[in-house]
Amino acid sequence: MSRLHVRPHAAESDGTVINVTPASAGWSHVGFRLVRLADGQRCSGGEPGREACLVLVTGRADVTADNEAFPALGGRTTPFQDRAPGVVYVPAGTAWSVTARDGDVELAVCTAPGSGTGKPRVIDDARMPREVRGIGTNTRHVRNILPETEPAESLLVVEVVTPGGNWSSYPPHKHDTAVPGEETALEETYYHRMDPPQGFAFQRVYTDDRSLDETIAVGDGDAVLVPRGYHPVGAAHGYDLYYLNVMAGPERRWLFRNDPDHDWLMQPPPTED
Repeated sequence: MSRLHVRPHAAESDGTVINVTPASAGWSHVGFRLVRLADGQRCSGGEPGREACLVLVTGRADVTADNEAFPALGGRTTPFQDRAPGVVYVPAGTAWSVTARDGDVELAVCTAPGSGTGKPRVIDDARMPREVRGIGTNTRHVRNILPETEPAESLLVVEVVTPGGNWSSYPPHKHDTAVPGEETALEETYYHRMDPPQGFAFQRVYTDDRSLDETIAVGDGDAVLVPRGYHPVGAAHGYDLYYLNVMAGPERRWLFRNDPDHDWLMQPPPTED
């Protein structure tokens, strides 16, 4: 199996089924942990030097951070439901806990370097509206959970729903080279869910020189690492695709470059005289 392809393993005692760290990924910034909690089960965390964005992909939970309580957050039954997830931002070095209530919970713990500035806060639904990007079979539905316009130190977090048969992260783009005002260097993880769950999607990760060129068949609950290169995704016909992106790098801005071979797709169609 590709080293970029991370499948969930049997749940650990705290519910962890995926745990991507900078050390395991071979990079410097992004951490991603996926935790599945049964009703009433609790998990905790908080690392010195690493901020966190706690995303309730599904389910409802009570969250505490720095002794501040945020009860009954979230509540959506599926990531394909048209509503925002419950989200709490936690500064670096701050202890946190999440306890599932009223059923099971799927929790994404997104982390990146930080100094510990700011305070824990809930990100309100109103600050995460869903928008439509693309046209035709490039249409997808995007929800910016923690964009660069919202306070944080390193993290950028976004979720996307792509209808079956459509493409996403497309035309292929990359953000692996720091070019002031043109492109930022950002590591990235994709966490994938499928509807129905037996479905599949394809994600390609490749560089201009093809020193990295892998195509991965992803299933429900899989993660993909994007250390560099272009990274388009295609959802199989009949199966809607959800993914949660976590990005971080030396500069907290999302500036990308399209693959020049495919940039023509962004040009407007010719007009008739």
